[in-house]
Amino acid sequence: MNTAAHIAQLVVALSVIFVWVFRFDNIVLEFKQYGLSDQTRTLVGSTKIALATLLIAGIWYPALVLIPALVMAFLMLAAQYFHQKVNNPLVKRAPSFILLVLSLFIAYAALHPAA
Repeated sequence: MNTAAHIAQLVVALSVIFVWVFRFDNIVLEFKQYGLSDQTRTLVGSTKIALATLLIAGIWYPALVLIPALVMAFLMLAAQYFHQKVNNPLVKRAPSFILLVLSLFIAYAALHPAA
């Protein structure tokens, strides 16, 4: 499961970095749609990028993985809540749902490394 967890870590981390760096205009629009402040957006973005960095570093230092995976899962759950709140279609909800599931898988793998 180590290889699958490492792939999941890379997928989550690179996806988050891609969205928050290269698709930032979409993030700005989404946070306005959700009625969230610029400070909230900045806090969420910097937290997600830091967590993504820790997930990548966790490939070599497994002790770093559990908490970032759980916090990332929480943030993806919050994203699901806000997508639901503004009644976004499934296609807009799917990416954060997939990253939520992957983050939970990463946390599980961190808790059960021999499984």
